[in-house]
Formats: sequence, structure tokens, C-alpha cells
Amino acid sequence: MRRRARDWSAVLWPAFLAAVVLELALFSVLDPAALRWFGGGAIELDPAAVYTLAFFVFWAASAAAAGMTLLLSRSEHEINSRTFRS
Repeated sequence: MRRRARDWSAVLWPAFLAAVVLELALFSVLDPAALRWFGGGAIELDPAAVYTLAFFVFWAASAAAAGMTLLLSRSEHEINSRTFRS
């Protein structure tokens, strides 16, 4: 159980920091009120909601990348010796 907690913290903490940096970089040059949907319509959300949604999207994408890195850094012995529970 201890290793699993360490793995989660090794994935989620750097992903959180990456999401913060991405959020700051994006919204320092882009106004949330100027955003449009792919069809061209205005996004009618409060700017705080846009910031929040963007942060969680950035965090999820960064966590997926960090999780993939963690998975790919394992040896074949570590991966094959695990018992998967359904």
C-alpha cells in the first residue's frame, strides 16, 4: 500500500504543478471571455468557471503523461509479477 501512495504522489503532484504553470501561461495571454467553441459560438461561462475547467483539463492531461512515464519506467519483471484484481 505504501508504494501505491508513493506512486500516486509521484504522478499527481508534478501534474498539479504542471497544470498551474500551463494555467498561468495560457491565461496570461488569453482572456477567457474571448474564447469560442469549435463551432464559433461564444463560451457563455463565468471566467472563474473557465479557469477551473481549464485547470482540471490540464491536470488530467499532465497526470496521464506522468502516469504513462511511471508505467514505462517499470521493468518487465515488475509489470509481469503484479497480480491484477478485477
